[in-house]
Amino acid sequence: MQLIAVHLPEKIVKDIQRLVDVGLYPNRSEAIRIAIRDLLKRELWEREARGQGLTLVEE
Repeated sequence: MQLIAVHLPEKIVKDIQRLVDVGLYPNRSEAIRIAIRDLLKRELWEREARGQGLTLVEE
């Protein structure tokens, strides 16, 4: 796995920690990995599977 650093608002970090504290995820890293995976699945992978890949917008 590759390590990346992100800056998140304190409210988001606290809410992620709440998910860990109630036992939905083993730790914050796993919760964030799952959230990113779900975003990619919804926004990229499923579109590609339907033949609707993303197109780059030229500036």
